[in-house]
Amino acid sequence: MKSTVTAIVRGVIFLISSTTVAAYAAGPTTPQEWFTAGQHAVEQAASLTRNTAPAKNVIFFVGDGMGISTITAARILDGQQRGDSGEENQLSFEKFPYVALSKTYSANQQTPDSAPTMTAMVTGVKTNDRLISVDQFVKLGELNGEIIKQHHLKTVLEMAEEKGLSTGVVSTARITHATPAACYAHISDRDWEGDSNLPAGATVPDIARQLIEFPFGNGLEVALGGGREHFLPLSLNDPEDAEKTGSRKDERNLTTEWLAKYPRSAFVWNTTGFAEINPATTDHLLGLFERSHLEFEHDRPHDTGGEPSLSEMTAKAIAILRKNKKGFFLMVESGRIDHAHHAGNAYRALTDTIELAKAVQLAKDSTNPRDTLIIVTADHSHVFSIAGYPKRGNPILGKVMEANKTELARDLLGLPYTTLNYANGPGYTGESHDAARKEPVPPGPKSFPHFPDRFSGITNGRPDLTNVDTTDPQYLQEAIVPFAMETHGGEDVAIFATGPHAHLFHGVQEQNMIAHVMMKALRLSPRK
Repeated sequence: MKSTVTAIVRGVIFLISSTTVAAYAAGPTTPQEWFTAGQHAVEQAASLTRNTAPAKNVIFFVGDGMGISTITAARILDGQQRGDSGEENQLSFEKFPYVALSKTYSANQQTPDSAPTMTAMVTGVKTNDRLISVDQFVKLGELNGEIIKQHHLKTVLEMAEEKGLSTGVVSTARITHATPAACYAHISDRDWEGDSNLPAGATVPDIARQLIEFPFGNGLEVALGGGREHFLPLSLNDPEDAEKTGSRKDERNLTTEWLAKYPRSAFVWNTTGFAEINPATTDHLLGLFERSHLEFEHDRPHDTGGEPSLSEMTAKAIAILRKNKKGFFLMVESGRIDHAHHAGNAYRALTDTIELAKAVQLAKDSTNPRDTLIIVTADHSHVFSIAGYPKRGNPILGKVMEANKTELARDLLGLPYTTLNYANGPGYTGESHDAARKEPVPPGPKSFPHFPDRFSGITNGRPDLTNVDTTDPQYLQEAIVPFAMETHGGEDVAIFATGPHAHLFHGVQEQNMIAHVMMKALRLSPRK
């Protein structure tokens, strides 16, 4: 039986004094050091030169749900895990020279989901929520495949394939999930990932089938992620979870169709097969490492079949794609940052963000900065906040202790509180009521951490966190409003860029502008 995420519960007892906070000393500490650091930052900015040459390659990283507060908290946690204060730390992509803000609203919603946001970023056109790479005039749930074809929005990946570049998608989510799917599929409902999800009468191919039947160029060279059940027939046992089967009602085995369609191709489902792939002799690689989403980075070492990390998948993808002398386009998504936030679990969201930063650094080290444009952004944010007045070096996942104080800070009820919180979600700790108790646990295998009766033991007001270890990976940060799942946030997200045409990212931009920068850098034609 494959491992699952351990139940996330609130009652973790802290065995060490809760007032004990590690002392850190890192970064500038004297007035002269602060002044010199500021001078150096200005000198670095003044020395920047624009690279206006065409890009040979584009690597597009998407941290799903990676809002600015997530980046800040992950930066601090990353530094603190190395014994530093954390605040002075920088994640790899925070060192990129060009930064902008992205307005994430969709054509019909103030706060969006991942389908229209990713559509905007890879087609250059905003659309309605839940639609994937079709325009806003397609009705949600449109069954007619011909109508959907009339409203296709061509993607950067498709244009790159037409130009003869190699292409790939990598994700820690299902490869048929909204963000990776928007690169290669066109559909009126993001949930139609496999044929078992299609309503009766639908004439549009499901998302998994669209990946295999991709008609542009010579097809995707790399597709790595989860979602194996949508590629295997109902009659076939899963290679990892032997008691389970695929979900395809049409009885097609899309993994064998991949092998039959492409020469020098391979399909892998575990780390053993993944490690055996030789990029020099493999031109088309399909890797599906889970029936649903991949494990969170924190839980990945305990997976039964074994899963490669986001960094390892990124490295393998680049090694295969860079064989093409014309260049490549690669999209890499850290999809489970979003899922951890939905579950109200900051620890897993932040550790997946740190792994994304490692993948970005690997990509930068593996390519030529003169001919490779690297972009890092998010599709949307979450209602995740950093609050209170904790002193420098205070554990980012811990309870607030203010500067020059020896005891934890207290709220008006006299109770300690954490630096990190959510505006809504399963971490609600207010007055219990029947409706909240009956709220269902989010469905789907491994879609979210599974936790039992998250309202148990709460009768009125906030809990006393004095003896609770809020840094434990299982802890759910408190939420103001009780939801089964925490929601997305609607504020702008950051764009970080380096390489050819990276300077085009400046100021506050509409999210669909990102696609146009990639088109310009790769000299792609957006023709129908």
